[in-house]
Amino acid sequence: MFVDQVKIYVKGGDGGNGMVAFRREKYVPEGGPAGGDGGKGADVVFIVDEGLRTLMDFRYQRHFKAPRGEHGMSKGQHGKNAQDMVVKVPPGTVVMDEDTGQTIADLVTHGQKAVVAKGGRGGRGNTRFATPANPAPEIAENGEPGQERNLTLELKVLADVGLVGFPSVGKSTLLSVVSAARPKIAAYHFTTIVPNLGVVETEDSRSFVMADLPGLIEGAHEGVGLGHQFLRHIERTRVIVHVIDMSGMEGRDPYEDYVTINNELKEYNLRLTERPQIIVANKMDIPEAEENLRIFKEQVGDDVKIFPISAVSRQGLRDLLFTIADLLETTPEFPLEEIGQEATNVMYKFQKEEKPFTITRDSDGAWVLSGAELEKLFKMTDFSRDESIRRFSRQMRGMGIDEALRERGAKDGDTVRIMKYEFEFIE
Repeated sequence: MFVDQVKIYVKGGDGGNGMVAFRREKYVPEGGPAGGDGGKGADVVFIVDEGLRTLMDFRYQRHFKAPRGEHGMSKGQHGKNAQDMVVKVPPGTVVMDEDTGQTIADLVTHGQKAVVAKGGRGGRGNTRFATPANPAPEIAENGEPGQERNLTLELKVLADVGLVGFPSVGKSTLLSVVSAARPKIAAYHFTTIVPNLGVVETEDSRSFVMADLPGLIEGAHEGVGLGHQFLRHIERTRVIVHVIDMSGMEGRDPYEDYVTINNELKEYNLRLTERPQIIVANKMDIPEAEENLRIFKEQVGDDVKIFPISAVSRQGLRDLLFTIADLLETTPEFPLEEIGQEATNVMYKFQKEEKPFTITRDSDGAWVLSGAELEKLFKMTDFSRDESIRRFSRQMRGMGIDEALRERGAKDGDTVRIMKYEFEFIE
C-alpha cells in the first residue's frame, strides 16, 4: 500500500522536576539546600532513512510522545537528560504544522534531521533559589512541559523525470522498457494507482530516476480522478515528459489532451510551468499515428519539439533518453519551500504580542484564566509546598492578573479557575 499523506501528533518530553532537599551530614549542623535540577525532556527528531519508500508506518502509529527528563536528586545531583526520540521518514517528506500551515522541514537527503517538537527544560531545585534573605528555601520548580504539535506529513517522491499524460497513453510501458521497473500494465484506465520509480541508464552511462505517475484527467487539480492525489509528486521533478497517445485509439484528440494536461499542471501549481517539458508522441507503430502527428505538429507550431516513439517496439527511445539526460545536466533543482534561510539572513517581522493571559467567565459564575504563558507557569509550580504557592501568587500579581480581575468585577470569595483547578479570590 502506498501511503503519501498522514496526520500525526507529536509531543516533546517534559522536563524533570527540581527537588527540595537539604544537606544532612554529620558535624555539619546547617548544611543548607541541596536539591538538584531536573533533566531536559527529549526532543522528537525526524531523520531520513533512504530504505523507506512510503509513510505506511504512520498509519499504525500516529502519536509520538517523547520521554521526560529525570527528576533532580539530593546532594545537588542533576537529573539525567532524556534521549531524543528518533522517528524515521522516507526521503522526500515535507513536514507541516497543521494548526498554522507553516512548513517545518523538507527532508530530502539520507541522514537529514529535523527537530519537530522540542523537549522542556528541567525544573530548578531549591539550591537555585537560595538568597541571603532566604538561605534555606523550600521552593523547587516542576519541569517545563514539552512542545505539542499536530503535523501533516506529505511524501513527494524524489524523481528527476516525471511522466505525465492521460490514462492509458503508455507511460507505464515506457518506464518498463527504459528501466528495470515492472509497473502493472493493463488495457484499462487507472491501471497505475501509485507512482512507480525506475532508474534509467543511457548508452553513454548517464543515469536518472524516472517516475510514472497515475494518469491525469480534466479537473485533476480539483481532485477529480486520481490525479490530484499524485500531482504533488511532480513538484520535485526537474524535467516533465508529457506522453501523448498519437494513435487516437481511445477516440480522443491528441491536441486537446496536450492542452488539457498542461492546463491541469498550471492550475495545480504555477511553478510547474517553469520546468522544461519534453513532448513524446507514443504508439507510432499504429497506422493512423503518422497522420495524427502531422495534424498535431501543425496545431502546436514549429517551436515545440516532439519525439515520435513506440514504447512497445522501442523505436525512437535512444534519442529521447539522450535529450532527457542533456536537459537534466542544465536544469537546476526547484526547491519546494524556502527553508533554512534564517541562518544567514535575519528577517524582522512585526508580530502582535500575545497576551500572557485572558479572563473569561463560566456559566457557573467562576472566573476562568487561560493563556500559554500563565498555563506554563502553573504547570511548573509545585503546589505541595507553601513557598512555591506564594511564589506563584507573586508571579500572577506581577503579570497584572489580580488587578485585571478586580477591574472585571471579581469580589472576595469568588471562584477562579485555571485549567481544571479552582482557587478562591481573596482581596
